[in-house]
Amino acid sequence: MSPRVTVVVLNWNGWQDTIACVASLQALTDVGYDILVVDNDSTDGSVAHITAALPGINVLQTGSNRGFGGGCNVGIRHALAAGTQYIWLINSDATVAPNALAAMVRVAEQNPALGAVGSVLFDAGTVDQIQLWGGGRVNLWLGRSNHRLSAGPIDFVSGASMLLRRTALEDVGLFDEASFFMYWEDTDLGFRLRNAGWQLAVAPDSHIWHKQSASLGLGNPVLDAYATRSCVRFLRRHARVPKLSVALMLVRMLGKRVLVARPDRLLAVWRAYLSA
Repeated sequence: MSPRVTVVVLNWNGWQDTIACVASLQALTDVGYDILVVDNDSTDGSVAHITAALPGINVLQTGSNRGFGGGCNVGIRHALAAGTQYIWLINSDATVAPNALAAMVRVAEQNPALGAVGSVLFDAGTVDQIQLWGGGRVNLWLGRSNHRLSAGPIDFVSGASMLLRRTALEDVGLFDEASFFMYWEDTDLGFRLRNAGWQLAVAPDSHIWHKQSASLGLGNPVLDAYATRSCVRFLRRHARVPKLSVALMLVRMLGKRVLVARPDRLLAVWRAYLSA
């Protein structure tokens, strides 16, 4: 008997993407699963649109915008209470291949030490332009996270497509929503899993097509603020010499925004550092 999986899709003011995502999930093959949409207090009528387009789909409402980790945690807790063995987090701005979930479960079942399994993500609208090979590496001295573009070691599995083992979550806990509203929460979870002895892997046959920064858009000062604040908190927790790592990260981020002549983004980074 195949293990039961709950697929959690977090929606925030993006019902069109979410409907397309769930439609692709409904074509999954070779594994038993339930789909759960979590709405993170959308203001665009998302719940009404989603329930009208997808009758029978379970939609949970958070009641407030809890950020990525907090919104996902609502779905994860619901799934764990229902007794599921795996939780698959998939971004709402993604569509999936029919065997994407089965491929991840197959990898996870082959090694009980795996706490999380990722997918190969491709740029939406392309056939084979790799955006991310499951996750990435982190330079703790510079506070820089680099996506893998081919097979190799990873420090974390991307939250864009992350299969989580129930027992691993029971061991290390869920996303730290108190520290990370958006960005670096999946990296923090990956480090906590590995520190507790769990392993990470990528299922090369699990293919996902994903838009980038659909919620805020690239180059948005708000994105800079969330990313900076979360990175500072991550480094203070995991870096060997946190003050040095934070300083090097800040110099790098401020310098980049000076070079592109974006004083609004520079100010967003500085303010986020001060509030971290």
